[in-house]
Amino acid sequence: MERDSERIRSFTRRAVMVGMLQGGLMGMLGLRLAWLQIAQGQKYRMLAENNRISIKLLQPTRGLILDRNGRRIAVNDQNFRVILIPEQTDNIMAALNTLKNYIELDDRDIQRVLKQAKKQASFMQVEIRENLNWDEVSAVEVHLPELPGISIDEGEIRTYPLGEATAHITGYVGAVSEQTDDPLLKQPGFRIGKAGIEKTFDLPLRGKAGTAEIEVNVVGREVQELNRYNSTPGKTVWLTIDAELQTYAQQRLSQEQSASAIIMDAKTGAVYALGSWPAYDPNAFSRGLPANEWEAMRNDPRHPLNNKAIGGLYPPGSTYKIATALALLEAKKINRSSTAFCPGHFELGTTRFHCWKKQGHGAMNVVSALEQSCDTFFYKHAIELGIDTLAAYSRQLGFGGKLGFEMSEESPGIMPTQAWRKAKFGESWQPGETIVASIGQGYTIATPLQLAVMTARVVNGGYAVRPWITAGIEGEPEIVRNWPSLGFKKENLAIVMQGLEAVVNSRQGTARASRIEDPLFAMGGKTGTAQVRKITREQRASGITEDKLPWHLRHHALFVGYAPLSDPRYVCSVVVEHGGGGSAVAAPVARDLLLAAQKRNPAAPIVRG
Repeated sequence: MERDSERIRSFTRRAVMVGMLQGGLMGMLGLRLAWLQIAQGQKYRMLAENNRISIKLLQPTRGLILDRNGRRIAVNDQNFRVILIPEQTDNIMAALNTLKNYIELDDRDIQRVLKQAKKQASFMQVEIRENLNWDEVSAVEVHLPELPGISIDEGEIRTYPLGEATAHITGYVGAVSEQTDDPLLKQPGFRIGKAGIEKTFDLPLRGKAGTAEIEVNVVGREVQELNRYNSTPGKTVWLTIDAELQTYAQQRLSQEQSASAIIMDAKTGAVYALGSWPAYDPNAFSRGLPANEWEAMRNDPRHPLNNKAIGGLYPPGSTYKIATALALLEAKKINRSSTAFCPGHFELGTTRFHCWKKQGHGAMNVVSALEQSCDTFFYKHAIELGIDTLAAYSRQLGFGGKLGFEMSEESPGIMPTQAWRKAKFGESWQPGETIVASIGQGYTIATPLQLAVMTARVVNGGYAVRPWITAGIEGEPEIVRNWPSLGFKKENLAIVMQGLEAVVNSRQGTARASRIEDPLFAMGGKTGTAQVRKITREQRASGITEDKLPWHLRHHALFVGYAPLSDPRYVCSVVVEHGGGGSAVAAPVARDLLLAAQKRNPAAPIVRG
């Protein structure tokens, strides 16, 4: 009996526990059902009526690009787009044909949309058209019930307020062309940097995407936003450029067919203006550049898409005599008193090398040879120097390699040596090639940026300044730049600068006509004329002169300068493609730019904030 009672008590306890467990589970189930029916009833009722939740990526706002004074040179404007989500319509073609009743839409647009819809997941948005005006937006919004899968999206479009003036600096943005797994890059209308600063700093400018959970009904109309995780805007990028000076430089260059110029701080390396003409309107790329306009720019012999200031390659001509003169002095092949007689030519073996002045200059030293740009002086002494020694000093001045500028369009140029010629052509270097190289012709090729750096390193006391254009990126520490000495003797730099001052300010200087009269702003510099096509003796005999050649075969005009003379702060290099003589064409441009730079005096602290 006692054992039976114990069994009954044990069974009762187990039954109670099971009952409690079942009751708890039933209670939880009841609470869950109540929550679904009461608290969430409206949501699921709407979902039962063919509503759905769509996850939308929120595109980040692209970061601003500002000049040194805080002026905006790349911003974002409002952009209305009409988009399609393929999975929300049973017939894409029918929806697009209906859409044609309310906005302008051609067959090419339709074929593009159909092609893109097949390539990507059906839940991904496809951009049909952007830059809609308000009338078009209103018409689409009113007729959305007739347009399944189609909706209006408000985004942003990249805008460049200064247009052509800063095109080669900012570059432009364009559609993503490469294959990618990044969902942000697959968003309709999303653009990335394709050139200039936009390309170099695309990632920090791009920002990070956010997401939004959107409830849409059966016809694709958005009912409500359920949750939102905001995007992170791109970072602001500050530049060293002075927008006013940049605009003036571009306007000045526009007086030529094709030209480039750089205004740079000789002491810090900050670039204040970087001009390249002709230019293009970067806003056209944001709006969508028609194929015929793109082809026209690509086929233009003046190459408006190229940033000539940092990517253009030219024989430096007589501007290179600065490097040759300093190399001769540093290598102790000449001194201030060394002379060479110029009868109008120099003979090496049976070959005669002509000076630009047919009747000759007479006795020349290094200062007067720079002043009057005597070729023969440099011919004679360069033979004693040799190409490898000349190249070594030239590299110290910035030739023959990239300078680490922040834009991918920079070209390295060419600084030839004996080993270079052997590797390139399988042939030995010839002494006559050293003669030609000494006056910036032959294989030597440089960019306007390199010419500006050469000038800066000579007039700033021999410091290895490098050019830079990025003043800072939001949230990142500022870069401290300290330039080491190149070890040039101060007296040798002073001798070269005597010659450069005489080029512009002495009676016999090749650029005297372009001097700045005000002594407070007076400049020094060096002219250069780079031969593109040699005129043969037979052609000259038949009356063909350089000015009668087709434009693309005429000489390039060059000038490098600095100011003020008392304490050089600004350097400028100018190249006018096929412009003729450097003294007549390039020097006046450099004079105007250096005068404008000094009067504006942009070398002040950069505005960040």
